[in-house]
Amino acid sequence: MRKVAQGSLSAPLGVLVLAALIALLFAVSIGSASLSVAQLWAVAQGQGELLASTLVWELRLPRALSAFAVGGLLAVAGALMQVLLRNPLADPYVLGLSGGASIGALAAMLVGLGGFLVSGAAFIGALFSTLLVFGLAHGRGGWSPARLLLTGVVVASGWGAVITLMLAMSPAERLPGMLYWLMGDLSYARTPWPPLLLLLTVCLLLVPLGRSLNVLARGAPQAAALGVNVRPLEWGIYVLASLLTAAAVTTAGSIGFVGLVVPHMLRLLLGNDQRLILPACALAGGTLLVLADTLARTMIAPEQLPVGVITALLGVPTFLFLLHRSR
Repeated sequence: MRKVAQGSLSAPLGVLVLAALIALLFAVSIGSASLSVAQLWAVAQGQGELLASTLVWELRLPRALSAFAVGGLLAVAGALMQVLLRNPLADPYVLGLSGGASIGALAAMLVGLGGFLVSGAAFIGALFSTLLVFGLAHGRGGWSPARLLLTGVVVASGWGAVITLMLAMSPAERLPGMLYWLMGDLSYARTPWPPLLLLLTVCLLLVPLGRSLNVLARGAPQAAALGVNVRPLEWGIYVLASLLTAAAVTTAGSIGFVGLVVPHMLRLLLGNDQRLILPACALAGGTLLVLADTLARTMIAPEQLPVGVITALLGVPTFLFLLHRSR
């Protein structure tokens, strides 16, 4: 792995911004009715045809921005978990955060709640899962990354069983929608601004903490010796990861491998400076999910695939390749 000098931090981010813009342009132009660059330019100026304007402003752009926000949230959450546990296999799904958020969101749906109440229930579920993993993993000498990771895997398996039980007891008319949502679905994502605003706010908050996170990645004892207030920082990261995961789950359902593959890949390419990795994860994760969602809705058009299926098909071989290369 090569490290990126501080003076050149902006160059990789510039490339990722350009890639994100190209992915968004591709997403709004491709579909059952493809739009040319000239048509998109006319729509941007307010002079396009009614059909083209409807496709861009009401359907494709909100969905593409929602996919970008969800991908960025998951990638940043995964990067934080991997730094905290010093393990490249850690992500919100492995540690049970996504399972807890899914249970909270599904429970809210079953009782007829919607909107921010579903998001709040998902956050409570993710936070409860965090506290449960911490409590079970805490031993006489505190918790270790290995113990925390193993506990998270077990808790995630338990949440999977609870989700299966909830699905088995759900009314038949709600079951197809719940199953599709659990596989990752952006079909009904029409309000991208709350998750986008959350992603931007989190990145702005985390960049000043980059130095502390760099030290924490080397181990809690070293961080404490260098003056980092370790425990509050660790708890803050877990609460923040719970919030990011809950926002992603309530927007698009359960989407795997983004928080696992993207940070791992970027560290191989860019090094371990969190001042670069965290904003890069937001951009790369968002770009990846925009492209995956575009593929999901066009591969077998007019039918649509769950975007979680695409990320799994792309993520498994990519992660195996990165794992082999990192040896």
